[in-house]
Amino acid sequence: MYSLKKELEELIRFEVENRKFSSGANILVIKDGKELAYAEYGWRDLENKIPFSRDTIVRLYSMSKPITAAAVMILVDRGQLDLADCLCWTMPGWSEAYYLAPDGSRVKSGSQIMIKDLMNMTSGLPYPGGEGSSLQVAEIFTELDRRLKTDDPMSTGELVRRLGKVDLCFAPGERFMYGTSADVLGGVIENVTGMSFGEFLKKNIFDPLGMCDTGFWVPEEKRQRLAKVYRTNYAEWRVEHCPTNHLGIDYELSREPAFQSGGAGLVSTLDDYAKFAAMLLGGGELNGVRVLSEAAVRYMTSPSLTDRQRQTLDWAGLQGYSYGNLMRNLVDPGQAVTMSEKGEYGWDGWLGCYFANFPSSNMTILLGTQRTDCGTSALSRKTVNVVRRAIGEGR
Repeated sequence: MYSLKKELEELIRFEVENRKFSSGANILVIKDGKELAYAEYGWRDLENKIPFSRDTIVRLYSMSKPITAAAVMILVDRGQLDLADCLCWTMPGWSEAYYLAPDGSRVKSGSQIMIKDLMNMTSGLPYPGGEGSSLQVAEIFTELDRRLKTDDPMSTGELVRRLGKVDLCFAPGERFMYGTSADVLGGVIENVTGMSFGEFLKKNIFDPLGMCDTGFWVPEEKRQRLAKVYRTNYAEWRVEHCPTNHLGIDYELSREPAFQSGGAGLVSTLDDYAKFAAMLLGGGELNGVRVLSEAAVRYMTSPSLTDRQRQTLDWAGLQGYSYGNLMRNLVDPGQAVTMSEKGEYGWDGWLGCYFANFPSSNMTILLGTQRTDCGTSALSRKTVNVVRRAIGEGR
């Protein structure tokens, strides 16, 4: 008898054992509010042979971003935040925007960063890198990492104020470019609410949805469930432990961080994240608890880039997609590299965690793993194809 669970387990086994994808992974598929399949294989702690299990806690990295977008939309729902707000008018430490021209000159921008630009990654704010504006951001993140375990760690507010002095890569709204926009949104939420970003998420998303294993750190009683991070050593064709504080996220996660990263800082389990995904599929409501209005969810899960901005969404694997509100959104299934459906949305993370909602099929696919430089992987694409085929065959 056919078993989707066994087919997904074999997918993970092949990627882990043959392709050295990671040390282990798990997959959860939910359709029409019911679990369609759960599969796991491998180790969350390879050295001590602790299995990758359903309650394994993983670092979400960029899969934190959709939760940050939902937090913004809660404030929009309440009339506390305007998507057209310009940061130079509303955020402490922010000045009018300047960008670096191709010749290296500093040019005053005719447009300013709006909240909408942060939600769409059209702000011009880069991630850390080796030149120009990216080098300015790298200097801030280097200091963030240096102070991480000191008595004077850099806070969310300080990092956001420092980013307010960075020269942009282009005039806001000109094009799409992935960067620190979601981290700035965490600071915006703190400024509007007077709460820490983590407190706001807990009160308005995690507690209402029963997401008890999601947050910015892992308490001692749960630490044995936290997966280790690995990297693939291609020269020796094996995976090896890779403790890293990438993007200012403390690898140990043993205490509440001063910097609560809206772009990369959250940890969770598949079951916890499934509640967030189900809330979005439910039009902002889960089990009688409303987190967002239906209008806010429609807005949040719609593509937002202009045709011009979408031209710079040129990542391999995102053919056929637009972007908006910190998530991909499939607008042309014929150009995609998976057998997905129009309107599918979600995001992934640097360590390979993957989230996809399929509104027309009323389905969610989630993948948990912990391997550096992973993002949307062959395993996530194969998972989408296998699941889509299975439901098409009525299995």
